[in-house]
Amino acid sequence: MGEMPLQALIPAQSAPLRQPSWAERKFITRARTLFFARLAFLAIALVGLAFPRLGHLLGLKNGSAVFIGYVCILFYSVVNYLVLERIRLGRIVTFLTLCCDLLMLVVVIFHSGGLRSPMLPTQLMYTIFFALLFPNPLAVVPPLLTLPVVVKMDPDQVWRALGMEGAFLLAWHSAVNFIVVYVIIYLNEREESQHRDVVELQEELKQMAVMEERSRLSREIHDGLGASLSSLIIQTEVLYHRAKDSVLRKEILSLKESAEESIDELRRSISLLKSDFDLVPALEEYCCSFGQRTQLEVRFRAVGHIPKTPGKVELAVFRVLQEALQNVRKHGQARVAEVELVHVDGLLTLRVADEGVGFDYRGNLQGHYGLSNMRERARQHRGEFCVESAPGKGCRIAFSVPVEESTLGKA
Repeated sequence: MGEMPLQALIPAQSAPLRQPSWAERKFITRARTLFFARLAFLAIALVGLAFPRLGHLLGLKNGSAVFIGYVCILFYSVVNYLVLERIRLGRIVTFLTLCCDLLMLVVVIFHSGGLRSPMLPTQLMYTIFFALLFPNPLAVVPPLLTLPVVVKMDPDQVWRALGMEGAFLLAWHSAVNFIVVYVIIYLNEREESQHRDVVELQEELKQMAVMEERSRLSREIHDGLGASLSSLIIQTEVLYHRAKDSVLRKEILSLKESAEESIDELRRSISLLKSDFDLVPALEEYCCSFGQRTQLEVRFRAVGHIPKTPGKVELAVFRVLQEALQNVRKHGQARVAEVELVHVDGLLTLRVADEGVGFDYRGNLQGHYGLSNMRERARQHRGEFCVESAPGKGCRIAFSVPVEESTLGKA
């Protein structure tokens, strides 16, 4: 038998379930309330079935028909309850079952007195449920359509046969339905507005907490690690002046340069933690310090307006520049490096080019760990990374990341 592939031994992971939003959770809660209200009405109907005289008062005259209707309501109520977690299907089923409730109610009211039926107030309760579950001015339409239907007469003769009293009752119930829907929709809008205010306030508090924690971390790093590196630089300077051996002095000088580079990196990391970090000056300052430290001429320029981008994007661009200049120094053997930062049509692009020895690039980055890291950073930010190089023709890299309009101006 052939060997079973390793992937077959690993159980497939199901996609994470999407958590319902606040509005969806509110709908589910209200729909469950409708389910329990139906159970309460079914309990009352069960009493009417058990005691025929009471059932007659409620319009439950035909025992077999009422029993069939009872079973139908119970069935679709349970089905509705089971599909509530599937939001879209749950909304459709809830609306259809509410319409079925109204049809059942019309039959009961029709057989128990029409507009004077003791069951007519139940119609107002369904108006409330329509408005709660589907907060829209049109929510009043299905319940209102039940009022003319329940009148026990020919619709063409409704006003003549009803008289003033019947017309007043019909108008009264219609007005009450409109008022109820208006009040519920108004309160729902106020609730939605207050919820949005609370969410915005939570986001502001979260941002304030993040900025406060960043400030605390930057102070701790500066006072702790920064002080230690500064002390190390001072000690290396003392050792450098005391040392007589040229080889030892060279090693001490290299150690001092590494410590200075580390403290520069520390300062940049601290500035990244703060809200006043500006990408363009940071890149320009790094190009200048890197050139002074390595004797490599680094020419930097920013083209167009460079927007304020999220901190993660700024850090990615900065790290790519660091890695690219290190590659130029270690492998490129070039004397000049051109660095360009461009923002065009929502795309932020960093280009680094040199005229060094280059390498034979055929699309495979295997073994080029620095370039692989740059490509991985681009992938993490939904961007692109391109390399052009050939022996004796230098190397050019382009790191591009999209900057969405909604993120412009945000730290």
